[in-house]
Amino acid sequence: MPRQMIKKRANVRDVAQAAGVSVATVSRVMNNTAGVSARTLARVSAAVEALNFVPRPAARAINSGRTHLVGALVPTLDHAIFSRFLNALETELTLHGLSLVVATTDNDPERELARAQGLLDLGAEGLIVSGVTRAPGFEGLRARHGVPVVATSTFQPDAEVPTIGYDNRAAARLALDHLWSLGHRRIAVLSGPVAGNDRTHARVSALRAAAGEGLILSEVSLSVAAAAEAMSDLWAAHPHITALLCLSDVLAQGALFRCQAMGVAVPGALSIIGIDDLPSSASTTPPLTSVHLPVGRMGQIAGQRLARWVEQEEPTVPEQLSAHLIVRQSTGPFGGV
Repeated sequence: MPRQMIKKRANVRDVAQAAGVSVATVSRVMNNTAGVSARTLARVSAAVEALNFVPRPAARAINSGRTHLVGALVPTLDHAIFSRFLNALETELTLHGLSLVVATTDNDPERELARAQGLLDLGAEGLIVSGVTRAPGFEGLRARHGVPVVATSTFQPDAEVPTIGYDNRAAARLALDHLWSLGHRRIAVLSGPVAGNDRTHARVSALRAAAGEGLILSEVSLSVAAAAEAMSDLWAAHPHITALLCLSDVLAQGALFRCQAMGVAVPGALSIIGIDDLPSSASTTPPLTSVHLPVGRMGQIAGQRLARWVEQEEPTVPEQLSAHLIVRQSTGPFGGV
């Protein structure tokens, strides 16, 4: 059987040869440069159509000095909170004629540095990052490429790069204060990994500062399954607890599912609260009380500000967004209802 030949994609030289003009003339036509006669324009246009020629993005970038790409570095794509943020970010960037490229970091600063290098090698004209913890070489990389960087998911006005996000310490205190207002004092805390994650570190630090040694702290991987196993261990080791404060809705949902399996009444025997307010949290049984983080709004504002910085060289300033408590049926007064 004869081997099928793969048709080569037409390039600018093919167009020039078909039209009987120079490569430079084709480039002037493609870039709408003045000074091209109507006759030449018609010949080049006919050749472009006949060859189904589409300019390569890389060639356009070389000619214009622009890629119109923005890179976003996020911890993971596994959880809905990042999907909501990226959806809002991409929608806003598209309005400004920019395209989004995403890379994941697993909250590892060195991995983030490598992914940032990859995005900049692709021609990213700006970067969105999560939090303010960076590898030592990150600032040098940013300076060499001269690109704007905006940090999200936290608010620290004194950080090296502008931050657009919420006060993670205040978000954790909202959850703790809600449980305290219901009379709970024997409270366990379930968190994701603290190492490399300044947002989680800030939440844990705020709780420790407020409650001291009165809290039972457990750190697990950020997954429903890990939270379910941790709930079993917590209940076995500390059956006296009356409330569980989870620093992510992912963890709160896992704990809630395991309580259902173990026959632990929520909120009768144990109140559970999360932080994030994922869309699915309103549909758990019972619906989950949570601290709402404005991640959609954060993505929109970050997209607006970075687009202005990239397009108009207008540096942005830090902006704090407000978190607020959403009370549902997974929390109740100490002693049950």
